Amino acid sequence: MLTFAAAVLFLVGTPGPGVLSTAGVGAGFGFRAGLRYLTGLFIGTNLVLLAVITGLAALILAVPSLRYLLMAASLGYLIYLAAKIAFAGSRIAFITADRAPGTRSGIALQLINPKAYAVNTTLMANFAYAPENLMFETASKLLIMNLIWIPIHLVWLYAGASLHRLNLSTRTQRRINGVMAAAMLAVVILALVANLNQSGATP
Repeated sequence: MLTFAAAVLFLVGTPGPGVLSTAGVGAGFGFRAGLRYLTGLFIGTNLVLLAVITGLAALILAVPSLRYLLMAASLGYLIYLAAKIAFAGSRIAFITADRAPGTRSGIALQLINPKAYAVNTTLMANFAYAPENLMFETASKLLIMNLIWIPIHLVWLYAGASLHRLNLSTRTQRRINGVMAAAMLAVVILALVANLNQSGATP
């Protein structure tokens, strides 16, 4: 169980669309707006977990056209988000929009987020510590994952909201935006490479 918890901490805590966009909403719109968005991410990640547990995710991702559609949607969103970051202009903003992304935006991101499916499938299908009681293991994994997921995302949100309160120079703001855009593009590239490798390994 401790090994499973450590794996959750590592996989959930590493930068991906969820945590980067959480920090972005906090940076662009403040903590309160970010909290609404984070609520959507929380609901979305648990919907993905439910799909993984019931086997629905495996059925969906087993259809090549649906898998590629999901990948295209997620990559398109991440590229769009990276462009928003890079051209944010004279203020700190991972995401710029007239209206802050809300709960529905958070849910939608998780449902098209390939990392969410990959991470949850890896965690639920491995690290068996109670094979004689699958119901207990599944329920306890859900509890452990959420107990780790919530504080990690709150930390990222707080970090972004802290940037929202700073009065930095234009040059510094643009440099930070550039670094954030590069981070999002790195996520896009890694997701694409992983998908191509997986497709190449499929008979």
